[in-house]
Amino acid sequence: MTEKSFASDNYAGIHPDIMRAIIEANQHHAPAYGQDVYTEKAVNKFKEHFGNDIDVFFVLNGTGANVTSLAAINRSYQAVICAESAHIQVDECGAPEKFTGSKLLLVSTKDGKLSVESIKRHLSRLGDQHHVQPGIISISQTTEFGTVYTVDEIKAIADFAHQNQMFLHVDGARIANAAVSLGVELKAMTKEAGVDVLSFGGTKNGMMIGEAVVFFNRSLCKDFLYVRKQSMQLASKMRFISAQFYALLSNDLWKRNALQANAMAQLLAKKLATVEGIRLTQETQANAIFATMPVQYIEKLQEKFYFYIWNEAASEVRIMTSFDTTESEVNAFAECAAAL
Repeated sequence: MTEKSFASDNYAGIHPDIMRAIIEANQHHAPAYGQDVYTEKAVNKFKEHFGNDIDVFFVLNGTGANVTSLAAINRSYQAVICAESAHIQVDECGAPEKFTGSKLLLVSTKDGKLSVESIKRHLSRLGDQHHVQPGIISISQTTEFGTVYTVDEIKAIADFAHQNQMFLHVDGARIANAAVSLGVELKAMTKEAGVDVLSFGGTKNGMMIGEAVVFFNRSLCKDFLYVRKQSMQLASKMRFISAQFYALLSNDLWKRNALQANAMAQLLAKKLATVEGIRLTQETQANAIFATMPVQYIEKLQEKFYFYIWNEAASEVRIMTSFDTTESEVNAFAECAAAL
């Protein structure tokens, strides 16, 4: 049995403050389907961070947030441009295609990040009735390789999207980790950068269940209530999701959790970089470490610390830290690696 998981921040438990918020919301009856005071307070908390001119909807999980976001703003003859490593392409079992009817147009990248130049090739047949029409650009922040878009990079993609009558969607499963990596507030790299709709992650940063869909372009969400219901993402006892978001976005908890996860990744990456036979393959910018190492290293390390093999052919692994990862756990992993 492994001692500690470095497989995913989904493996971590629930932050005590968020657990208390759930318990407090469980003391009495409340209206269902988001008509409760907890949901109202959580939406207002989002507005403190992003401004009053937004619309916020809570859903059950990350795939649900992405699928409903895309379904709300795309037509079936339109396509979504994304990285070939994007979560909507690799890890959502075809849900975006099934529920939106839209084709995904893939861009090859080395670090998970799209650029305006890499997107342009998918715009060669605009207006051709025989060809699928790009409607959305979707980026992940952080990317599936743990890399982070700068504010300027997001602005450039948003401007390009709007100049070509497209929208920009951000899969923000780890949006908090990206914000603290850049040292900016949440609004700076989303609303102020020109993002149209954001899937805001909670479960990877200390919550038990629930994600949010945030519309900065409010004209796009007039039918979202129906899209959410039809997509089976409307929670009846929504107050238990809302209470968590209120706690997460209060007293800088979102920031403190992400700072701890990022700091532990930086520390572990620094230590692993000194171990003979281990080579970091991506810059560690948030809470993910990518590295190649001999197969025998992987086998020995996984006896105590579970983590994913990202690319078996290249012997590349992904090591994730979480809000509850401690320095002693990082040191134990690094010492075990060094002993090999």
